Amino acid sequence: MCCSYGINAALLNHDVTLAELYERYASAPIVAMDTAELIEADREWYAARRRADAVPVIGLDVAANAIAYARAVGLLDAGFAENLEVASPSPELLAAARPVGLITVTGGASFLSPRSFRPFLTDAPAPVWVAAFVLRTGSYRAIADGLTAHGLVTERFGAHTFPQRRFTSEREQRYAVEAVLAAAEDPEGRESAGWFHAALHLSRPEDHTTTFPLTTLLPDGPRERI
Repeated sequence: MCCSYGINAALLNHDVTLAELYERYASAPIVAMDTAELIEADREWYAARRRADAVPVIGLDVAANAIAYARAVGLLDAGFAENLEVASPSPELLAAARPVGLITVTGGASFLSPRSFRPFLTDAPAPVWVAAFVLRTGSYRAIADGLTAHGLVTERFGAHTFPQRRFTSEREQRYAVEAVLAAAEDPEGRESAGWFHAALHLSRPEDHTTTFPLTTLLPDGPRERI
């Protein structure tokens, strides 16, 4: 969800790092390309780095151009430009998402409600996990409560956070610091240092939380239920 140009798919299924992606797309030859040239260059670049254990990825975003690009270069196996907050999913999206076992959203949870998740969890043929990196400026409570209705237990990866992006202005930073403080979180060394930070929330069936404890999946920190 909120997949944009498919960066998560790029990192998941290819032998590339985020630093390498930053370097690539900021380089002068890439910046000088038009869209058609970049699609061809990216198609070859990612194909040469495709992992042998790559998994199918379906992208969902309201940005049609981003979805089209990710599909054209081979990052997404299928992509849909739909807004499930205002309309029901298309039959094509529902059919493509039927086998999905993991739903991810990184930074876009503030634009979503339980409504966007509901179609993929109702009558799912197998248990579905939801992994969300949620900006600390907002609350995940409404979505977590909505997932509970589908038998999913939500755990937060302790107090550990992940840098999302730098602030674009002092005003944006002030907003973020104030929002984090209002949520009874500590911005010191995170938002106060110039970055939006996100917390990982993982939602799964109750029995999966004991079979696959969060502390073994991510051993560097504690967990807490929300």
